[in-house]
Amino acid sequence: MTEKLYYTDPYLTEFRASVVSCEAAKGGFAVVLDRTAFYPEGGGQPCDLGALGGARVLDVQERDGVIVHTCDAALEGQVAGRIDWARRFDLMQQHSGEHLLSGLVHRTYGFDNVGFHMGQDVITIDFSGVVPSEDLSGLEAQVNAWIWQNVETQILWPDAEELSRIPYRSKKALSGDVRIVRFPGMDDCACCGTHVARTGEIGLIKLLSCVKFHQGVRIELVCGGRATAYLSRVFDQNREISGLLSAKPLQTADAVRRMQQELSETNFALSGWKTRYFAQIVTSVCRDKPCLSADEQGSSLQKEGGALLVFEPGLTPSDIQQLCLLMMEQTDRLCAVFSGDDAAGYKYAVGQTGGNLRELVKAFNQACRGRGGGKPNFAQGSVSATRAEINQFFQTKL
Repeated sequence: MTEKLYYTDPYLTEFRASVVSCEAAKGGFAVVLDRTAFYPEGGGQPCDLGALGGARVLDVQERDGVIVHTCDAALEGQVAGRIDWARRFDLMQQHSGEHLLSGLVHRTYGFDNVGFHMGQDVITIDFSGVVPSEDLSGLEAQVNAWIWQNVETQILWPDAEELSRIPYRSKKALSGDVRIVRFPGMDDCACCGTHVARTGEIGLIKLLSCVKFHQGVRIELVCGGRATAYLSRVFDQNREISGLLSAKPLQTADAVRRMQQELSETNFALSGWKTRYFAQIVTSVCRDKPCLSADEQGSSLQKEGGALLVFEPGLTPSDIQQLCLLMMEQTDRLCAVFSGDDAAGYKYAVGQTGGNLRELVKAFNQACRGRGGGKPNFAQGSVSATRAEINQFFQTKL
């Protein structure tokens, strides 16, 4: 059994220990010490990292009460250990904040914490029931109020009789030596992790999201330094947006809503102009008067082998589809619409009322280095061919 110094003093950053064993292992060397301050991965909390002697500690795991350190070099004799304190304290803040939120949710709704993951950027908690989204801001405010009371954290090792009287949270029934982490008046939980000595050290908790997950919800949050860094990034981004919109920082949302309204009105007007323009093209098709352009990359209508080909720059895939369908309503010829240029290629739509174009489209994609498909009488896709190659294909095939 390894003596677990992180339980005696979670703030211990340096220590000395004797190497009990060192064996080559996957990823380095498996080092066992007589005592260690390195916390092993477990209970949703990642392991500590740092250094032992002249070696880097890459991973720490517990196996039947023995702490195994994966190091990048072999060790022997007496070694000095040093914990990556910034990482450890960050994890202590996150884990302690998780306890406070889980305890509050349990007390308020009776929901259990059924899943907990402490990622590199955020932490997630899965609850067994649905927490109303409109309650999130209130929950966050209550947890922060608890944090700022700066209550002392208590670690208990109750005997069986004492344990039976403690209404502690646990994902499963426990017996034997059970470690209880208590935030007085806030939460009692069976836990093997490391935590801050007083809640004030958590600093701040920020709930980021709450989504439906299985029969309950998954809440994403950050605590302590992570919360401060996250809010700083949000502030910097909002300040930049504020400058771009010429709006005060607390008025950016209103400015965006106004911009969305203006954009919607502009798009509506543009849609009307586009519809009228497409109608002119369709009229040319119906009158069978091709509108050839002097500029090969500009707008034009061409007859190639009995097909009507429209080349129109600046169209979206939706525009291409709309124009092709409008042409099909007015003629029984094969209609094809292309938008793009010789350098970037062309997006296309091809259709014929009552036609079966599957073999034609397949051959077109093969000949013009394209991909696409659709219904027997209508298909869309893209090709990397030039306009001349497209014209040549339709002259040859139709």
